[in-house]
Amino acid sequence: MLHGGNLRELARQAGCDQSEIIDFSASMNPLGPPPWLRGVISRHVEALVHYPDPDCSGLVEAACHRYGVRPEEVVCGNGTSDILAVLPRIAGLERAIVPVPSYAEYERACRLEGLSVERLDLLAEEGFALPWNRLGAALAAGPALVYMGQPNNPTGRTFQASMLRDLAGLHPDSLFVVDEAFADFVAGLDRLTRNCHELDNTEGVRGESFPPAAGGTLSPSPLAPGSRPANVLTLLSLTKFHAMPGLRLGLALAEPELAAKLRERLPPWSVNSLALAVGTRALSDEDYARRSLEKTTALRQALFARLSSLPGLTVFPGEANFLLCRVDKPGLSAQDAFEHCLRTRVAIRRCHTFPSLDGRYFRVAVRSEEDNARLIQALAGFVGVNATRTKRRTPAIMVQGASSNAGKSLLVAALCRIFLQDGLSPAPFKAQNMSLNSFVTPAGCEIGRAQALQAQACRLPPDARMNPVLLKPCSDTGSQVIVMGKPVGNMRVAQYVAYKPKAWEAARQAYDALSAEAGIMVLEGAGSPAEVNLKHHDIVNMAMARHAGAAVLLVADIDRGGAYASLAGTMDCLEEWERGLVKGYVLNKFRGDASLLAPANDWLLESTGRSVLGVVPYIKDHGLPEEDSVSFKSGQCLRPPEGPRELDIAVIDLPHVSNFTDLDALGLEPDVAVRLVRAADMLGRPDAIILPGSKNTPGDLAFLRANGLAEAVRALAGRSVIVGLCGGYQMLGTEVRDPLGLEREAGAVEAGLGLLPLRTELLANKILTQVSGRHAISQQAVRGYEIHHGRTEAGDGECVPAITAMDGSILGLGRGDGLVWGTYLHGVFDTDGFRRAFLNDLRGRKGLPPLTSSDARYDIEPALDRLAATVRASLDMQKIREFLDI
Repeated sequence: MLHGGNLRELARQAGCDQSEIIDFSASMNPLGPPPWLRGVISRHVEALVHYPDPDCSGLVEAACHRYGVRPEEVVCGNGTSDILAVLPRIAGLERAIVPVPSYAEYERACRLEGLSVERLDLLAEEGFALPWNRLGAALAAGPALVYMGQPNNPTGRTFQASMLRDLAGLHPDSLFVVDEAFADFVAGLDRLTRNCHELDNTEGVRGESFPPAAGGTLSPSPLAPGSRPANVLTLLSLTKFHAMPGLRLGLALAEPELAAKLRERLPPWSVNSLALAVGTRALSDEDYARRSLEKTTALRQALFARLSSLPGLTVFPGEANFLLCRVDKPGLSAQDAFEHCLRTRVAIRRCHTFPSLDGRYFRVAVRSEEDNARLIQALAGFVGVNATRTKRRTPAIMVQGASSNAGKSLLVAALCRIFLQDGLSPAPFKAQNMSLNSFVTPAGCEIGRAQALQAQACRLPPDARMNPVLLKPCSDTGSQVIVMGKPVGNMRVAQYVAYKPKAWEAARQAYDALSAEAGIMVLEGAGSPAEVNLKHHDIVNMAMARHAGAAVLLVADIDRGGAYASLAGTMDCLEEWERGLVKGYVLNKFRGDASLLAPANDWLLESTGRSVLGVVPYIKDHGLPEEDSVSFKSGQCLRPPEGPRELDIAVIDLPHVSNFTDLDALGLEPDVAVRLVRAADMLGRPDAIILPGSKNTPGDLAFLRANGLAEAVRALAGRSVIVGLCGGYQMLGTEVRDPLGLEREAGAVEAGLGLLPLRTELLANKILTQVSGRHAISQQAVRGYEIHHGRTEAGDGECVPAITAMDGSILGLGRGDGLVWGTYLHGVFDTDGFRRAFLNDLRGRKGLPPLTSSDARYDIEPALDRLAATVRASLDMQKIREFLDI
């Protein structure tokens, strides 16, 4: 292979798919293409019905702005290779001088046009530095076409541009071609781009270059950095620095007369419409250029240090995005290194095709930290040393959604149970969860309720590392921020964005620690990875997937419609590295015959290059806790009855409802109708009213008063049983104080419903604990968990313990007749015996006989197994295992 980057041939030799090759043979920007690439291409597809602009006007204008040149000095080509092919024809010179090693196309183009080529050896013992004295002596023999890499390919060495300016002034009849294809990777490089005529005379530069001196010779004039003498042509490759060589786009900057000759010889429309659009955008992206330079420099320095530590290799210090190496171990060659590395799916560039380099030399690109580690490992094995082996990452799969409420949480739970059944020791992880539905771990840490469910699917105790960052909204613009299970404060959006680096560090540390103990990680994303307003500080979707090395499944809710457009649109919004992580799609909540989707699935594959890996049916009454309040607000999670029921329980829909899964178990009972009430005229006269938890008790109390529900609930006191859970418990009292501004403004006092003589104060320390107790009236055991800032005390009036903990502490208070009571205990209705006792009490108050037995058991283990069986049958698990290499 004459050039690097031939993935098809590399894959053929390795006996693998092209996607498995880590290609160090082609030197591209390790950051990958700029994030705007796909959007620019998509926006200009409609231009393909017309011929491209033959004058490349937009691109030329951008080049003039970027390099400080005039339009007549800019030549655009289909890569610099087209320009290189034409140059020898128009130079009017009979010979060429090529310092070698160098890009082979310089010499090839000259020989094809009949020029004699003189090689000027760059010596390894001199660090491949350009020999100015020898070059000057060669030019003394007559004018020549001189090719110079700045930096040189493959050595990566730069030269002192001021020396070339002097030399060009001494030899005005020669043409110097400076190839700056990799110049953007070199910090502080003195570029040869701007025409010296255009420079400000105040800089001490003459208006004309190189005036004659006495005796008919030329003496060099001082030219400013960045200037290009009249007999210098500079080549610029836009595709290497922007990691898109398949697009093909190059520029030449030259004196107008020479530039005009070049344009005449190039074929018409040599630059296509998409390349014109992308090139124009690329020349204006200073932020990408800055980030690329910083990242590449750091990666190159680290790679140089690690390669240099390997015995039997000499690594030459370069300044670009690649390094030249030499095999010095007797009996071994670069071909041996190439074959050894390719067996590990790592491709290096053998350099025997570069003039003056023998079979010992090879070149490697600078790539990502992970890829560079793979290279070091491969080359260490080649030279026969045991490099510090990078511990194999724990296999990881991540479920991301094309929208919120696509069913990510339950799919993660299903995959956790499937991998558990397969003996793979899974663990769940969600870097950041925004949810008012939380759970307390055995260690007293607060995490998302969904991660607690996923932990149960893995048969693991819930762990704060599974959800290191939890956001609990307490207003439309602010949330309580919980890190590693403990609150760190209430933050508005801007404050949290500023805090994000700390949250991201906590998430990475949690993942690394948890994954070190697991056999496979199952990650969940949040919302959509295509939220362009959030992507720049993402810590939960693609950034986390990259950190974990996770294979991403993109999920769409086909029941709500627009699934295919959502999937295709999401892919279009992703950067190229993000798209590379997506392995396939899952269509979730489908009702009907999945075979009817085949044409649409084929279209999706054709459009995006990714396949649908499964169609999961709509699962009605799956019997598992929901994570998202979307389901609660729609009433889905309450599982309303299909027919009449004997007991009517009304649940008040609070704006900031939290831990709504407290009500799940009630919906399992055969005699109960559980309904959501959001207005006074919906309340009626139920057998029981439940005020659920709230993340903003004062605010929700104000809501109840404003819409009439507060008065409607009070009017039913003594006729319906009224139960308050956590925040709802606080609402039953006479007032809620917020001296610290935890949920409202500091010092706020909100009047309660006045149904119990209780006063609540919201304090800084948050109670997080699992607890067991006993219900006073029924004497039934209960268990659950507490999550609250509030401290509630009884005042004057009738008030007795409703639930007491095993240590004698009070977990809730109420009226002696049991008609109004509340508790801080979440999950109180999950205990089967107490739940049936509570419902039988309602039946008795209504004159109905008790149900002495019920088949209702709040046990989600069977539901997890049913979910896993359905998902296993729906997904291509074999393909997923291949992605994960398990």
